[in-house]
Amino acid sequence: MTYKIAAVTEDGQKISSHFGMASAYRIFTVVDDQILEETQRPKPHHAHHPQNEGHHEGHTSSHDDMFAPVADCKVLLCGGMGEPAYQRALAAGLEVVLVGGDIRTAVNTYLNGELASDMRRVHRH
Repeated sequence: MTYKIAAVTEDGQKISSHFGMASAYRIFTVVDDQILEETQRPKPHHAHHPQNEGHHEGHTSSHDDMFAPVADCKVLLCGGMGEPAYQRALAAGLEVVLVGGDIRTAVNTYLNGELASDMRRVHRH
């Protein structure tokens, strides 16, 4: 089975603690629970959306743009996100795993079936 895991990041190494502010996705292509390929894609983020200076104005429409680069992914690893973004990710068909730390460690832990999502990382607006 082939699928992709995306992790939000600012530096390509650590999972970003704030989904909206992260500037990139680290993408892992997985075949039979083995990492086949690792790439990085730019992610639209709040800093690129001047209409979001108030954080809530235009918030929902920007989430659609933020998930477009991972439309081909099955899993999203994120250190924290607001409730609207979380709901949008689920609606986009993503399995959202809320966790922090090193991306590669989290991906390997997920592949071993041992990665638990921490729902306290969803910020209620």
